Amino acid sequence: MAMSRTDPDDQSAQSPRNGLLSRRGRLRRFVRVSILVCLIIIGAVFGGFLWFADSVASMRPPRATKADAIIVLTGGYLRIDQAVGLLRDGVGKRLLISGVNPSTTRAQIRKMTQSSSDLFTCCVDMGYQAVDTIGNANEAAKWINDHGYTSVVVVTNNYHMHRSLHELRSTSPDTNFIAYPVINSDLARTNWFSNPDVVRTMIAEYMKFVLAAVRDLTGLGKGNGLRNGSSNV
Repeated sequence: MAMSRTDPDDQSAQSPRNGLLSRRGRLRRFVRVSILVCLIIIGAVFGGFLWFADSVASMRPPRATKADAIIVLTGGYLRIDQAVGLLRDGVGKRLLISGVNPSTTRAQIRKMTQSSSDLFTCCVDMGYQAVDTIGNANEAAKWINDHGYTSVVVVTNNYHMHRSLHELRSTSPDTNFIAYPVINSDLARTNWFSNPDVVRTMIAEYMKFVLAAVRDLTGLGKGNGLRNGSSNV
């Protein structure tokens, strides 16, 4: 019986071709997997933003609440004004105004909120060390620990609330933080997505919130957010 023989020239011609086809196949698989991973990441980020925006738009101050104390994170007149109002109403026994500009005095804030000097003298503390939300959390953590509080109402804008609670719970995991969002406009009843300023604010806060979560998972790039490295309230 005749034996078939493979021409050596055919083998040498096929080997490079087969290797090239194999490399192309691996490259195509790599590209497909990369595209799939990118689509999953984009979908997760977009889905997360939709959750974040819907959550912010639906936030409402609690109808009735009571806590040991109140913390307000500076950044707008309405925040401090509402926090002082909560203190006046007996929602908490003491108020920390965190992140106060060093050039702002107690008398100026008292006048701005039209509060009595007795209320400020007995029950309001000024925090001058925090320069960002991380600093607010560290400044608040020391204040909470010094006073032995276990429940605290947090006053800040609705779009800033998720990140604020994340940082506060990270530094004071044993404290029960109660969100009291300040709402400048009713986002749930308006087409906020047609307002470029609101959309930019939402996107910026969402990205900061995501970066804060990633930073805590990796442990990279987190400072203390304080002017002098320690919080003296």
